[in-house]
Amino acid sequence: MIARIYRPSKTAMQSGRAKAAGWVLEFEPSAARSSERLMGWTVTSDTTSSQVKLSFDTREEAVRYAEAHGIAFQLIEPPAAKRIIKAYADNFAFGRKTPWTH
Repeated sequence: MIARIYRPSKTAMQSGRAKAAGWVLEFEPSAARSSERLMGWTVTSDTTSSQVKLSFDTREEAVRYAEAHGIAFQLIEPPAAKRIIKAYADNFAFGRKTPWTH
C-alpha cells in the first residue's frame, strides 16, 4: 500500500489560502472501482483509499509518521506560486499597451 503526501491546493471558492496550509497523507487505491449492478453506484472493497485522509501541520511530520508506521510514500512538492506584482499606478503608465478608459 502506497501513500501520497501532498499539500492541497486552495478551492475555487476561496480567495485566500485558509485550508491549504497543512499537508495531507492519502492512500492510493489498491482495488479498482466497479459499478454496483442493482443501483449503478460506484463501489470499492478498499476502504483505506477512499475514507482515510490524515492531516499534518508540516511535511516533516507527515514523512515521520509514514516512516514510523512502515508506509511507502510518494512526496509531491507543491509548485512555486507565480506572483504577478502589479501596482495601481501601472493603470496610468505612459507606456501602457492599451489606453486607459473609464
